[in-house]
Amino acid sequence: MTPRRFVPGLRWWIVSLIFLATTINFIDRLVIAVLAPVITERLGLTNLEFAGISTWFLLAYTASQAISGKLYDRLGTRLGFTLSVLLWSFAEMGHAFAGGLRSLSALRFLLGLGEAGNWPGAAKVIAEWFPVRERALGMAIFNCGVAFGSIVAPPLIVWLQIHLGWQATFLATGLLGLAWLVLWRLFYQTPDRHPKLGPLERALILNGRGPNRPVRAVRWRDLLRLRRTWAIVLARLLTDPAWWLYITWLPLYLHNVRGFSLQQIGMFAWAPYVVAASGSLTGGWLSGHLIARGWSVGKARRAAVLLGAALMTAGIPAAHASSAAAALAFISVVMFGFQCWIASVQTLPGDLFPEHAIASVAGLGGVGAGLGAMAFTMATGFVVDHLHSYTPILVAGALLPLLGTCALLLLGGTAVPAE
Repeated sequence: MTPRRFVPGLRWWIVSLIFLATTINFIDRLVIAVLAPVITERLGLTNLEFAGISTWFLLAYTASQAISGKLYDRLGTRLGFTLSVLLWSFAEMGHAFAGGLRSLSALRFLLGLGEAGNWPGAAKVIAEWFPVRERALGMAIFNCGVAFGSIVAPPLIVWLQIHLGWQATFLATGLLGLAWLVLWRLFYQTPDRHPKLGPLERALILNGRGPNRPVRAVRWRDLLRLRRTWAIVLARLLTDPAWWLYITWLPLYLHNVRGFSLQQIGMFAWAPYVVAASGSLTGGWLSGHLIARGWSVGKARRAAVLLGAALMTAGIPAAHASSAAAALAFISVVMFGFQCWIASVQTLPGDLFPEHAIASVAGLGGVGAGLGAMAFTMATGFVVDHLHSYTPILVAGALLPLLGTCALLLLGGTAVPAE
């Protein structure tokens, strides 16, 4: 009999797949933001109407976070990711055939339904495949897909727009997800079923986990009775708007306030995301490093969260910067801080809850993030249309994470798994 060949460090290959899915997720998401100067001009949209298009995406994204979390807990990560990526890829390609504001809004809604599944799904994959000490680093690696996709997106999208037109841009970016799905179906299984997972790595993954218990259905109402659930939900409701502010509005801000052309947006709008990627890795590394040095899981996560919240206050000097370069530098610090913050916060469902509830709690956190992002996106459109200034919004985006972090620390308690 031929001895079975195992893949050393298989968990790192698994998180690489999730990183790639997240990269594609953000490339698809950012097409409309990067092309916002073109789209708003051609369709004659106000800032508030553009905010409305983004809000349709966020509405579906918010609802789907909770639905997808339940779906992944019931169907598993392999099938869950398959369904999510199919939906968002076909919705992305459908943008090529949009005939106006209504059809574009409907397609953004479908895109949000599909793309939301990436986050609770990724949280569950990381919890399944990584020991407790490595989970924050695993989350940081997958989260780097957010920054990497955002780095790649502006130059890629602008190039496609210039050479092929906006319809082909949506078709090409939608096909990326279908290509990824082939890799996923060929190579992914859960640890208990993966034929290439060796016994030593399996023992490492299981290290520090409690005894297996019978899996029971998890109900939202039971989760919402727990303070630690509300800690995650409120923290993300108040803090994620700081990220969505720049995801949604940075190209228009650079165009309308700093005088950037579409080509200049393609050349420079990716820069803050390079810094954001290092923030994600820093946050993930920091908590794991502190745990290795003897810190408790809760104390290590809190240290990374506090560092991220402090750095996000750089939005205040960004609002008053005298040059575009200085504004981009301060915005980069904000995005570094957010990724440092979120790398630990997205790990908390795996720290605080049993395995059968992880995706559901991550999904509820995503609901909080979506509600906060929707409110802040609409407020941004209203303020910019009526006050003709981004300054109040940038300042608010810098201060809200402090409130979110306070909610997290006051309600979260210690990182001990819930029964």
